[in-house]
Amino acid sequence: MDAAELLALINTHPRVPLAHYPTPLVALPRLSTALGRPLYLKRDDEIGPALGGNKTRKLEFLLADALRRGHRKVATFGGLQSNHARLTAAAARRLGLEAHLFYFERRPATLSGNLLLNRLLGATMHFVPLGGGGDGGMTVETAIRLAGLVARLRLGRHYFIPVGGHHWLGCLGYVAAAAELDQQARSLGIGDARVVVAAGSGGTLAGLLAGFTLIGSGLRPLGVDVGKLWRSFPASIARLATELCRRLGQPHAFTPEQVPLVEGVYVGPRYGVPSTAGNAAIERLARAEGVLLDPIYTGKAFAGLLDLAAQGVLAADEPAIFLHTGGLPALFADCQPVG
Repeated sequence: MDAAELLALINTHPRVPLAHYPTPLVALPRLSTALGRPLYLKRDDEIGPALGGNKTRKLEFLLADALRRGHRKVATFGGLQSNHARLTAAAARRLGLEAHLFYFERRPATLSGNLLLNRLLGATMHFVPLGGGGDGGMTVETAIRLAGLVARLRLGRHYFIPVGGHHWLGCLGYVAAAAELDQQARSLGIGDARVVVAAGSGGTLAGLLAGFTLIGSGLRPLGVDVGKLWRSFPASIARLATELCRRLGQPHAFTPEQVPLVEGVYVGPRYGVPSTAGNAAIERLARAEGVLLDPIYTGKAFAGLLDLAAQGVLAADEPAIFLHTGGLPALFADCQPVG
């Protein structure tokens, strides 16, 4: 199957346009020289609305499904600086929907970063400090089921979106992105590059893994865990990638061992708290190329890329593409900075 055939399959599913594609794939010349390898940036941070980020690709499919089913109220959940929650609020506003955002933590004394933007967007934020979850003690599927139950009890009828859009329908957005990126990379002569991405809820990595596999791409994804959030995380990603292929009528079974994920190494203190290495990576990219990362997701993942390159895990002449998934609002949040 080629990229055009895959995109044709994906386009049989309803989708609401929220952004313009393709997003740029740009070289990082100064950092490439410093690292001694070709380094590129896929600018999914430039996807709108409301300061953008990768979750828009998923919400195009999920919110189309909500509209098709006649819902006027949507709900999701995440960490306090969830980009997914903020983008859900913004996209819902664009479509005339009511957004409800659930956080299983105490309400902060001050709303900053993404939380401030949620308030400006008119989203209803529910702070339910139940404890548990997000600490590696349960699977992402279990957390989704429990959060969905809480949302039903609070809201009644609504359209529920799993954390990070971790659902086959939303993750079609990153199957499509895989085809988009493959075409761009081949045009630049880097069709065999490693594609490094932050892994929070795992849906973006699952979509890339499924998409690259289905079109036989030479691009190879590599997820960098940013939270130690979930038990059996590779198994969850493998199940989602497998379901994506099945739903597209192209059966392919992935095992947890086939999921390219670096778990736990670059998380720092815990999810939602910046790491010393992540902060250093943010500063290095900003000063070398004028590009900003965030301290919760992309900073930690970029720190992983830099360290893996230094260790030789990435071959010396192997090109690398960093998928910038957004997250700029967290730079302006009180995230307990370190180092």
